[in-house]
Amino acid sequence: MPNKSSLRVSNPPPTPLLIWDGECDFCRLWIERWREITGGKVNYATFQEAAERFPEVPVDQFTRAMAFIKPDGDVFFAAEAVYRSLAHRRSRRWLAWSYDRVPGFAAVSETGYGFIARHRNFASTVTRLLWGNDVRRPTYFWARRWFLRALGTIYLIAFVSLWVQVDGLVGSDGMSPANQFLPAVRAQIGPDAYSLLPTLCWFGQSDAFLHCLCGSGVLFSLLLIFGIAPAISLVALFVLYLSLTISGQIFFNFQWDVLLLEAGFLSIFFAPWRLWPRELSLRPGSTIPVTAPVSRTALFLLKLLLFKLVLMSGVVKLTSGDNCWGWFDHSFHWNALTALDYHYWTQPLPTVFAWFADKHPEWFKKFSVGFCLFVEIIVPFFIWAPRRVRLTAAGLLIFLQIAIAITGNYCFFNLLTIVLCLLLIDDASVAAVVGRGSQAPAVAASLCDARTFRAAKRLLIANFAAIIVLVITMPLNGWHIYSALQPQANLKQPIRFLYEQLQPFYIANGYGLFRVMTKERPEIQVEGSADGIDWVAYEFKWKPGDVNRAPRWCAPHQPRLDWQMWFAALGGPRQEQWFGNFVVRLLENEPSVTRLLARNPFPDKPPKYVRAVLFKYQFTTSEEHRTTGAWWKRREIGEFFPEASLRP
Repeated sequence: MPNKSSLRVSNPPPTPLLIWDGECDFCRLWIERWREITGGKVNYATFQEAAERFPEVPVDQFTRAMAFIKPDGDVFFAAEAVYRSLAHRRSRRWLAWSYDRVPGFAAVSETGYGFIARHRNFASTVTRLLWGNDVRRPTYFWARRWFLRALGTIYLIAFVSLWVQVDGLVGSDGMSPANQFLPAVRAQIGPDAYSLLPTLCWFGQSDAFLHCLCGSGVLFSLLLIFGIAPAISLVALFVLYLSLTISGQIFFNFQWDVLLLEAGFLSIFFAPWRLWPRELSLRPGSTIPVTAPVSRTALFLLKLLLFKLVLMSGVVKLTSGDNCWGWFDHSFHWNALTALDYHYWTQPLPTVFAWFADKHPEWFKKFSVGFCLFVEIIVPFFIWAPRRVRLTAAGLLIFLQIAIAITGNYCFFNLLTIVLCLLLIDDASVAAVVGRGSQAPAVAASLCDARTFRAAKRLLIANFAAIIVLVITMPLNGWHIYSALQPQANLKQPIRFLYEQLQPFYIANGYGLFRVMTKERPEIQVEGSADGIDWVAYEFKWKPGDVNRAPRWCAPHQPRLDWQMWFAALGGPRQEQWFGNFVVRLLENEPSVTRLLARNPFPDKPPKYVRAVLFKYQFTTSEEHRTTGAWWKRREIGEFFPEASLRP
């Protein structure tokens, strides 16, 4: 590098030395960051301590700017001093190179440095507002530990929730049997079926095999929760859940299923590659976990997933053209932001709190819609901001998910989104809340594991694998975000080819709930009869039926039949081919299916006839509820499925 310095000292230090103003609070904060970056290759001292050693440098020069003194005696000042000191870290060498070779870079840098030097108090205030009292590179040992435990808990919920329903959904006597679906696909498209539908159920579709997959999922979820072989457990969980998702067909056609698959897949590269959780005693009576270094590439991928999930959820609302939300092409007008006039009572499975929320004044509903759009469209960009802004983003995202979860049963979706928000909380933030002792795991990990060759090798492999995933999936993730902004855009080559290869594995997905707000609530009432004259209704466990029954809370469990009934009411029986099988199973009084219902009016003998009637439902007003005690009001609008019976 060419030497731009015209000043030399006669008594140079043996190690490069950066001299700074010890009375500058801004300098004190950032010196700690640079000390960490240079890792012992550069020494640091205040000019109050070191000025006498270098009489060639005027004291007022030290007060105006930092000075960097090399062992050969060369002295550099201001921005150049900072860049040349940071160049001792390989990843920061581009700064000094740009200073020397990029036209205008030096001038802009020195101008910026001069502005900060003249307004140090202001710069210090801004730094503390954005970063707090610690601007060092954040670590995420606490976040990784609890994120993986929470992810294991969500996997456990998902597998247990499915296990109690799997027979009635896709079992051999269920509504959409896997042992009929997979052979039919294989017969229709040939060997390509194995790559288009990557599932372990090709090895078996019996009820026992499905139960084995669910049970294995529960086992590996528990291993992940307790930190045993986390990476191996995540690989197994991804394969098992992918297998059940594909074999589950339409009953797994939900965004939280693919979100769990994508988050679970990316977490494989985030988890420490070890078999057993290890502990290290730091002081009497206290033990802390010693863990492998965190892969920052894998952390970036998971943060990118959270960014994509939230941003797309907001953008699709504005680009849908539904004036309940408002849209980019027109200014908001008086009837915009009215989505919550419909949402509380038209969503698939509202809770009882949705009834009360529906009674909020109109101004509050519009404010809530605006707040939702702000959090989903603006706040995701704060994910990449300094600490305090990032923590604010985490708080807003978590608050929104809790608010949504209170009024609607969205299974483990809200919980999984909150768990992804844990990755925005670094160790220093935790330490500031619960005490400095919480930083010990990060220190222990750095001192113990990072020095071992095996830990460094594993981190290198994990980072390399995560980089490959990043490179492969980034074009598709970019396309998903772009398609949310431009819904009419066509998928072009080579992204189409990439999509076709990755789509069967659900590792790079698009998201966006409630693109268009449903403004009516059709509900299906399934009825049975022994004589074709007197009809009795089947009662479902969670979806609206009896108007006097309050909406119930079932999350994080997902009653997949109840959810599909909501879609069936919107789409009609011809679009829901499983519904005919559902009717057949009721006519057979199949126990695995009737167990999914709250009440089977024909417990001893199956009905001779089954039909389905369509109603329009809406929440009652406060006055109607006080008068009748009913939570819903409804009116019949016609036939959904005609009277059917089994042939002799």
